Amino acid sequence: MKRAASPKRGSLSPPPVKRKIESTTTSKAVSSFFKPASQKEPEKLVWKILDQSLIVGRYTDPSQPPRPLEHPVRIAAFDLDDALIKPKAGGARFVRNVTSHIWWDAVVPGRLKELYLSGYLMVILTNQGSISLRDNAKSLQKDTLSLKNFKDQLTSFLRQLDFPISVYAATGNDKYRKPRVGMWEQIREEHHLDDDGTIDMDNSFYVGDAAGREKTDMRQKDHATSDRDLAANIGIKFQTPEEFFLGLETEPYLHPFEPKQFLESALSRPQEKAPFTKQNKQELVIFCGSPGAGKSSFYWKVLQPQAYERVNQDILKTRDKCIKAARQFLEDGKSVVVDNTNRDQDARSHWTRVARDFSIPIRCILFTASARLCEHNDVVRAHNSSMNPESRMILPPIAFRSFAQSYVQPSIDEGFQDITTVHFEFEGTDAERKIWSKYWVSKFST
Repeated sequence: MKRAASPKRGSLSPPPVKRKIESTTTSKAVSSFFKPASQKEPEKLVWKILDQSLIVGRYTDPSQPPRPLEHPVRIAAFDLDDALIKPKAGGARFVRNVTSHIWWDAVVPGRLKELYLSGYLMVILTNQGSISLRDNAKSLQKDTLSLKNFKDQLTSFLRQLDFPISVYAATGNDKYRKPRVGMWEQIREEHHLDDDGTIDMDNSFYVGDAAGREKTDMRQKDHATSDRDLAANIGIKFQTPEEFFLGLETEPYLHPFEPKQFLESALSRPQEKAPFTKQNKQELVIFCGSPGAGKSSFYWKVLQPQAYERVNQDILKTRDKCIKAARQFLEDGKSVVVDNTNRDQDARSHWTRVARDFSIPIRCILFTASARLCEHNDVVRAHNSSMNPESRMILPPIAFRSFAQSYVQPSIDEGFQDITTVHFEFEGTDAERKIWSKYWVSKFST
């Protein structure tokens, strides 16, 4: 038998109410979505990446014909962080999103617009080492996010300005990183400003906060000199944001290392006719000096012609391999140069023992170049192939800081026959001298 149907009961819950769903999508957005690509409004900000290193963004209005540049072209160039924008109160400088920063001062947008309307080519040149563009799976997610946040943040600010302006962001330690002039050269190339006279250098300028200023009651000590140095390398006027936007007076400034002044003072010193000569039939010579002090160049110029064999830890990788190679040369009756830093007595003691084992004199050549001079030499060498015969890679700042912290000056008491002091002297063509005399280090480690 079929079971009788249960009697109808009252509803356990109210009947569903038909709610009117309000869409947050605007009719304009819907219309834009269904438009053919050829009819969509083109993007005003377009990005590209050069050499897997330089981020370039160009804000324009594709619906308007480009404004012809007045010649010679006046260029108004600005740093980004702490020059145009700054973190919100309590925020971190390098934590980026569309709401993390505000204008450096309320006058900034209006002042930039005035420059554009008066005919300047507007550009932003910024070091952004915290953005990595490395192409590997481990860092892909993090790097993609850092790049996206940077683009989103710049998009927000440039839309507020809403006039043609370009952004160049150097992410690596290469030719684009300030104070090196790679970003400026990219501007010249993109706007066909390769010939002399195409840029009004007297009326072009760069504004940035990395000016090497000391701490005051109003702000912290500047983290670097790279903005001031970039302007000097280019040959245009430099101002800090306080000077340019607020009209404050120029502060006194002393650069930690002046390449041009170093060359001028070196020319006034008497030349060493015979910086080092062989004194014994067979001998062991060790160098002592910071990376970048000119040790290898000195070997090739002075000691290699005197038939010294060379051992170098940059090539052989370990001290044990250097000692093994030196012993082999000495067993063959040859004199040897140890082209290493040999920063303290412990490092040098390995070589004094080798000399005792072979009953030969050991001599020391002390290279006096300062840490800042050595950092400068290292960066110049790494970025200019004609001055880098051994294809050396750029060293991390810690290499110079570590040497300076652990350096102990050599003494005759360690067992040396003599100690010869060598001061760094630049040697190269006029073109190489011009390259060397520019600023190359973005921030000295000591």
